[in-house]
Amino acid sequence: MPLERRVLVAGGAGFLGSYVCERLIEEGAQVLCLDDFSTGSPANVAHLRRSARFTLIQHDVTVPFSADVDEIYNLASPASPPHYQRDPVKTAKTNLVGTLNLLELATERKAKILQASTSEVYGDPEIHPQTEGYWGHVNPIGPRSCYDEGKRCAETLSVDYSRQYGARIRIARIFNTYGPRMRPDDGRVVSGFVRQALADEDITVFGDGSQTRSFCYVDDLIDGITRLMNLPDDRVGPVNLGNPEEVTIGVLAKTIVRLTQSSSRLVYRALPQDDPRRRCPDIGRARRILGWEPRVRLHDGLERTIEAFSRGIPSPSNSAQSFDEPSGPTAYALCSAVLRQNEKLA
Repeated sequence: MPLERRVLVAGGAGFLGSYVCERLIEEGAQVLCLDDFSTGSPANVAHLRRSARFTLIQHDVTVPFSADVDEIYNLASPASPPHYQRDPVKTAKTNLVGTLNLLELATERKAKILQASTSEVYGDPEIHPQTEGYWGHVNPIGPRSCYDEGKRCAETLSVDYSRQYGARIRIARIFNTYGPRMRPDDGRVVSGFVRQALADEDITVFGDGSQTRSFCYVDDLIDGITRLMNLPDDRVGPVNLGNPEEVTIGVLAKTIVRLTQSSSRLVYRALPQDDPRRRCPDIGRARRILGWEPRVRLHDGLERTIEAFSRGIPSPSNSAQSFDEPSGPTAYALCSAVLRQNEKLA
């Protein structure tokens, strides 16, 4: 009988991480979910804790961690501007030191590791749509740089660990993703517009609404990153994962007002510094090597998201709520010593 895959998901109680954990449990894997609950929440994975194959541990990835695993998904980082700008030094450390720790673990265990990168590595792009070969147009000292440059350096570390130590890396450049379990206060455009529309509040549009984004529904995105992890090649990436259909922010706002039957008005504010004017992926590589492209139409995905927000979302104010310590055979099989000191970083 084949052994179950043992998978570590860093940032596993976050928006995307919780869906990765869910997919892996459905596929029969043993899942070790790490999260410091700075932006993630135990509520996002509460339904998974009934499974004997799921273990949740509160842990900051900037502190070294040891576990006997076959695969690692690194989704540990705040991803929305208000969250990653709240503590920019911590954001940079999470993407640099956290990624370094997970690459060390992957190399030690000969585990595959998927680095969740971002379209922010392209900055305010000068070519359109963005291909993986584009090096980007990024301000290295702006208010977004802790995240943009943190993710760029995490990609560099990943590739260098592959070149120097044979690390089995994958790099996914994730474009705007939305769906249920987004925090209503996360500062992302979809969650913000939906929250304001449901409350019949004025909808805040930064800029004149002509800037564009592309929005991928979360189920499609999870399908893409799990396909990327499951490829047989030992070095794959970067690969753009996102929806190639562009929409202006103004049109998005009006669509959400219409779908929620809201009386909200659109109000316009100054565009934040370094906010990209256009953002849209070229997904030709994902189509070729993964056989992947998004299937959920924006209208349908927004309806599902609005329905979830209407039902209510657990309050983020209790995101670090207490939970039972991990126990049982899965926890002990996966976490042989759990925490260790890393003398090289001391």
